[in-house]
Amino acid sequence: MTLEINATTVRQWSRVGPRGMYGQAILDVATRHEQVVVLSADLGNSSGLDRFKNSFPDRFINVGVAEQNLIGVAAGVAREGFVPFASSFAPFISMRASEQVRMNLGYMNLNVKAVGIGSGLAMGFLGNSHFGLEDVAVLRSIPGITIVSPADCAEIVKTVRAAVDLEGPMYIRLTGSVNCPIVNTQEYDFEVGKAIALRGGSEVALIATGSMVAVSLAAAAELERRGLSAAVYNFHTIKPLDINTLQGICEKYSNIVTVEEHARIGGLGSAVAETTAAWGNRPRHLIVGLPDAWGETGDYTYLLEHHELTTSHLTTKVERFLGANVNCLG
Repeated sequence: MTLEINATTVRQWSRVGPRGMYGQAILDVATRHEQVVVLSADLGNSSGLDRFKNSFPDRFINVGVAEQNLIGVAAGVAREGFVPFASSFAPFISMRASEQVRMNLGYMNLNVKAVGIGSGLAMGFLGNSHFGLEDVAVLRSIPGITIVSPADCAEIVKTVRAAVDLEGPMYIRLTGSVNCPIVNTQEYDFEVGKAIALRGGSEVALIATGSMVAVSLAAAAELERRGLSAAVYNFHTIKPLDINTLQGICEKYSNIVTVEEHARIGGLGSAVAETTAAWGNRPRHLIVGLPDAWGETGDYTYLLEHHELTTSHLTTKVERFLGANVNCLG
């Protein structure tokens, strides 16, 4: 099986959603890379791994509901020369197993690919215990771990393929739900650590990651109808941050907006602010994300609206920011 990115396939993948697409992508790479091993903490079905289990039963390991053990076993598999992909819900793999991630992926620099499914608000009615709102903040603080948050299902395919060839620990953050918006409709160049310019503009740059890339593109189109020109950049790699592209953005624009389905503390917005803090004449920076507070439980679409992470809300935030005289949080 070979997954080809085109207008027809991406519509089908959108209906499947990020978790189902991860399952298809890992099955695709496993057919061509015998060293790929997949692990799950009793979430094989939820991670879209049914077909993988049936196709490669000897390369699938279910450790049970034991995320710390999941990372420990994955580390052992990596020590034997395999490329393990270990998936669980985002808060469990990033926080419940944080010590194991810190030691085995960080300190020991083992070639484990941790996959956080249902990051952000995607787990909906399961509530705060299952929301992945702090995962980037936690894992970004551990030296040596690459963090990638794909913009859509096509980019999940690109990310999984790149992860197999990337030596070293990696966290793949899957945001969004079924029927997720489409960003990429054809083949394109994807490189870990290299941001992608998606749309030009003259007044403000929207720097987005994960599910918020599609929202930012839609907001930029609406802003254009209102007479404002906004560029959009896909910063799929949150760590290491693409410093060269960011520097070019900051030299061109006096206003930037970072947009993410993550807490405002510790995510993409923080990474950008930390990087630009010492730069002279740095642009004004609006951080759009989730508040530093426990949120409500509900349908994913409702939660995005409630937390003002929709096209209409982002458009309004950017308009207000461009008219304001001080930096602010969105």
